[in-house]
Amino acid sequence: MNGGNAYCAILLAAGRAQRFGTDKLMHPLAGRSMACVSAAALQQVLPDTFAVTRPDQQALIEQLAAQGVPALKLGETNGGMGMSIAAGVAARADAKGWLVALADMPFIQSATIGRVLAALQNGSPIAAPVYRGQRGHPVGFSAAFGEALRALRSDAGARELLQRHAAEITLIACDDPGILADIDTPADLPAETSTELRG
Repeated sequence: MNGGNAYCAILLAAGRAQRFGTDKLMHPLAGRSMACVSAAALQQVLPDTFAVTRPDQQALIEQLAAQGVPALKLGETNGGMGMSIAAGVAARADAKGWLVALADMPFIQSATIGRVLAALQNGSPIAAPVYRGQRGHPVGFSAAFGEALRALRSDAGARELLQRHAAEITLIACDDPGILADIDTPADLPAETSTELRG
């Protein structure tokens, strides 16, 4: 990982996607894999973007690397999303803060990501976008939460931490339904992309 005391983006890509039927992170969207599309939106705002993956995701790791996104390979993934976040934050413990994003959320607008980053840069302890009253992704954390993030192990990720520190979250209202659109099954994809599954 790159060094430097700056902000970075962590793309969580180590999940096993049981409900999708195939490797959803490799599913093609606009000529790229879903994970690469998700990564590209982050890179537009934070060139210092890296992915947390499993060691057996070699094809995905190679695609991300070709796009300039290095992979942090987890040796152990039984700790779920929490362990992925912890590993990513530990790898860049010197950062001023971290934007944590999910690789199966390819429709988030880069402008929304930029607003989350700006909130951190302006002193928010935690920042997250909101669409029609619902908080979404990515979530930005300042360096003050580094120790708590590195201690995560639950598959719930940072949910409990966010609940405990709800009063410290800067909520950013946006017109971006992509912040809520995580792809769990082919039915979650827009019609023009889900047809690619059927050839």
